[in-house]
Amino acid sequence: MVKENGIMSEIKSFSDYTSKYNSNVDYSALFGGTSDSSSVGNTNMLSDYAAIKNGSYGKLMKAYYAKQDAEKLSGKGDTSQKLTLMKTSADSLKKSADALNDASLWEKKKIKKKDEKTGEETEVEDYDWDAITKKVKSFIDDYNDVVKEAGESNTKDVLRNASWMTGMTDKTSHLLSKIGITIGKGNKLELDEDELKKADISSLKTVFTGYNSFAGKTAQKAAGISNAA
Repeated sequence: MVKENGIMSEIKSFSDYTSKYNSNVDYSALFGGTSDSSSVGNTNMLSDYAAIKNGSYGKLMKAYYAKQDAEKLSGKGDTSQKLTLMKTSADSLKKSADALNDASLWEKKKIKKKDEKTGEETEVEDYDWDAITKKVKSFIDDYNDVVKEAGESNTKDVLRNASWMTGMTDKTSHLLSKIGITIGKGNKLELDEDELKKADISSLKTVFTGYNSFAGKTAQKAAGISNAA
């Protein structure tokens, strides 16, 4: 996943760069031009093009397109309709992240459980896993909506905050995997409900509660995205 100037696009090859920008770039600009009268110069240029395609000039190409991104972003922003949708999604993410910080969610409660074999109901003291799962699913759905919409944005501050958020998620991936959350295609989160319900409650609280938790920091960046939209 390449994140240049906050642009969250899946670019894995040279052809991905050209298709992303829909342009027939004169790559001679990258190497100072060519001379039609020099067959050696042309041969060297073709060699340079081949090197780009083979990845040898990967860093140079990233820098080149990063500059194009910066110029593109400074030239235009998003429509008011797109910004309104972005703000609504970011606000929903902040709300669902804050909901996970509710202390009562992580307290044991008296819950009725039904024996699948006998049909008998008994009252036990346990965490309300259905409620926890519902709130985690809501958080992930809202997170994925923001990632999708931010990835299509041309507003620099939206991209900056979203890039920081996905970067923070990537750094937290090991801890998230312990509670059934993985990072899938396009930086979107995926939830394994069975693994979530098997997770240690202390791990869940580490991820979802507190100002500096994963959910807490996500809420902060969601607010930043909302303000930028």
